[in-house]
Amino acid sequence: MSSELTTHVLDTSREGPASGVNVRLQRIDDSGAAETITQGTTNHDGRLDKPLLTEDEMETGTYQLLFDVGDYYRQAQSESSFLETVPVRFIIDDVDEQYHVPLLLSPGGYTTYRGS
Repeated sequence: MSSELTTHVLDTSREGPASGVNVRLQRIDDSGAAETITQGTTNHDGRLDKPLLTEDEMETGTYQLLFDVGDYYRQAQSESSFLETVPVRFIIDDVDEQYHVPLLLSPGGYTTYRGS
């Protein structure tokens, strides 16, 4: 398996994938400043159509995924959400590994972990 960074969003309140969630990937520099390096929107399977980082783009460092879940709930579900944007900050310390960051989402909370 090649190294890359991917994500997946599941809506636990609907028991399925969350399509239409805008996702931004930011690189965090030593001063704490964030720079958006790519973005996308989840498809019908709750995944992005391409990796956030490919093998050639992988670099060690601190990153942050921003999931715009407030918009998702307002548009896709016609309901409100306690959450507006879910930030997930993590470190890539081995560019030869696969990094998968799933988000399990509900209108009132979320869980994330390093997947495979």
